[in-house]
Amino acid sequence: MTENEGSTADGETMRLSVPEMDCPSCAGKIDNSLEDVDGIVKSDLQPTTGTATVTYDPSQSDGDDVVGAIEGAGYDVTEQSGGEEIAPPSEVWTSPRAIKTWIGAAVLTTGLLLEFVVGGVNSTVLTTSLVAITLADVAFLAAVGTSGGPVVRSGYYSARQRSLDIDLLMATAIIVATGLGLFIEAATLAVLFSIAELLEDYAMDQTRDSLRELMELTPNEATVLRDGEEVTVGVEDVAVGDTVAVRPGEKIPVDGVVREGTSSVDQSPITGESVPVDKGEGDEVFSGTLNESGYLEIETTTTEAESTLAQIIDLVNSAQADTTDKEQFVDRFASYYTPAVVVLALLTVFVPPLLIDGSVSLEVAGLSHTFVGGWQTWVVRGLTLLVIACPCAFVISTPVSVTSGVTSAARNGVLIKGGSYLETMGDVDAIAFDKTGTLTKGELTVTDVVPVGANSETDVLRTAGALEQRSEHPIADAILERTEATGVDLPAVEEFENVAGKGVRARFNDTTFYAGNPGLLADNGLDVGGSDAATDGGEVTGQSGVGQPPVTDDAVDHNETIRSLQREGKTVVVVGTAERVVGIVGVADEIRPAAKRAVENLHQLGVAPLVMLTGDNEGTARAVADELGMDDYRAELLPEEKVTAVEKLEAEYGEVAMVGDGINDAPALATASVGVAMGAAGTDTAIETADIALMGDDIGALPYLYALSHKANTVIRQNIWSSLAVKLLLAIGVPFGYVSVAIAVVVGDMGMSLGVTGNAMRLSRMRPERFLHD
Repeated sequence: MTENEGSTADGETMRLSVPEMDCPSCAGKIDNSLEDVDGIVKSDLQPTTGTATVTYDPSQSDGDDVVGAIEGAGYDVTEQSGGEEIAPPSEVWTSPRAIKTWIGAAVLTTGLLLEFVVGGVNSTVLTTSLVAITLADVAFLAAVGTSGGPVVRSGYYSARQRSLDIDLLMATAIIVATGLGLFIEAATLAVLFSIAELLEDYAMDQTRDSLRELMELTPNEATVLRDGEEVTVGVEDVAVGDTVAVRPGEKIPVDGVVREGTSSVDQSPITGESVPVDKGEGDEVFSGTLNESGYLEIETTTTEAESTLAQIIDLVNSAQADTTDKEQFVDRFASYYTPAVVVLALLTVFVPPLLIDGSVSLEVAGLSHTFVGGWQTWVVRGLTLLVIACPCAFVISTPVSVTSGVTSAARNGVLIKGGSYLETMGDVDAIAFDKTGTLTKGELTVTDVVPVGANSETDVLRTAGALEQRSEHPIADAILERTEATGVDLPAVEEFENVAGKGVRARFNDTTFYAGNPGLLADNGLDVGGSDAATDGGEVTGQSGVGQPPVTDDAVDHNETIRSLQREGKTVVVVGTAERVVGIVGVADEIRPAAKRAVENLHQLGVAPLVMLTGDNEGTARAVADELGMDDYRAELLPEEKVTAVEKLEAEYGEVAMVGDGINDAPALATASVGVAMGAAGTDTAIETADIALMGDDIGALPYLYALSHKANTVIRQNIWSSLAVKLLLAIGVPFGYVSVAIAVVVGDMGMSLGVTGNAMRLSRMRPERFLHD
């Protein structure tokens, strides 16, 4: 019946499956029932997943009390295994409720045939002082008993919990109509509402299917190598450090690192990447991804409960509890709407018969209508208003949209941690981007080697590489990578010194050499031009090779070379001595291929301004911003200054999204209206820091995220206002006799509930590929 998750500091916690809890009013009824149980510490009720997590004080109550309270609210608690995060699928069309509905529909159809088609055989079977019962009436009463029984039962539980919900309203309407001899209306209401409930259950089950797809990504078993043998164990029993064997075509069951083998892995369930990624020794892999072509042995790095996929599932489930502004508005409106319409229904029943004697004609704007008195007419119209009073479609319009949007994003490598973030992302007025690691790859590369005089590129790289051998700066890594690729032999150096913020110096061949920005050489007596100096001159002779590099005696102004490289967004490294320049090296962080396309697509989607925030110098920042097509940039920013920049953007434009790597940009991500971290797969810090995480290291998913969020907001607004509009039109039509009980159920309840659910499910069909065009 239940899953006991164990003791916590607050008490015992139970996780229960309640499949029939599929709307906020259902959750409210259960919550009211749990309040009557002593020792309940807290409860988390999730209609979209059909689950209830309840923490209680074991000294005051036990698990049976909790289950009894939920069942006392009229809901069955079904068995749930430990790994499940969602209620199991329902047999909607063959359930006991469905069977009663089909029987009720059959006898209702029989009654209608007897009443209106074959009236000759519709004989009277019972006569009393109040009413004559015909065969058709017997059929209608049978329909009320079979299809209406579960409705009345639910209404009884609602009354016990003082919940003015659809069950209570429908049960009241059925009982009143039956008591007044309105058998056709009572039977029609019972059968149609039961069909509506089945259709809504089916729609909710389809919504939950999108969540189940996530949970089915991880296989239940893993093949572990122990003592040289393969052992099949449950994935929850795989320990950190175990070696797991994965054959071609199998899903990878754990997060880990490849220790043996090569293969291509489909990572789309986690990162959203459409193209399989080659994996070899030392590469990271994630649970739930598909090993396509080769044999892999993987060393496990996390337990099943702590894997990246488990984090995604947990956060997607938690996102259902995050209430958006629109949802809060809907809840507030519904709390006034339902009582108001119930009062209107009562007035409709009692006031017109007292005021209208016979009939009254009314003409407004050239349109006339005759109102006829009589209790029966107005009771039926009052009952119809009771049906319309139910805000079911209105209330579920936001949760089903959020669920559809969040789960759709998760299946495409975007983790949205709450409905409020989905809502905010769709309404952002500006987007700020960190540069390094976000718009660029975060990997510096040597792009230019400019020798001076008689020096060759090899001379420049040999000198620069020798100086950078002991440096730990990313620029040093880029230069050393280039020297290694070109096969340059590097001499040993001595007296190495790192000059903070400027470069390095060291001695070899009895000469002190420098590698750094133009200011470093200027500080040591050599003005090379560029942004920090204007001229250069001097003469050096010597042999090439490992010895001292040759330099001509021509005085050269390097200003144009340096500035040209800086205009291209490159960092300049001047290599030389205090008397002469050997050469100039340009280093750049390569722009991501998808960055420019993402900026273009965001502009096409109407997002502006797009602003780049960076700690780089003005020239580099301007060059990168211009190449990407950014609307604006802020340069030379320290981490705390990025926070200030985000605050200024919010003051100027409104809602601002900040996109970064989730680690160095954590303060700015936290400050923005919504923070988006890139490359979060396998990075706990990024997932925890950001409101939204792009699991893949690809900024190309950002336009999809914005488009999905923007469309989700549109869908939510459509659902809310269409529900209200239909209810309003039906309510207006009831006093005029234009809306019957059947129309109220089919259109106002069943139709709108299916409509908002179907509209929300459109979000699940959105794919990133639609927003990755050039």
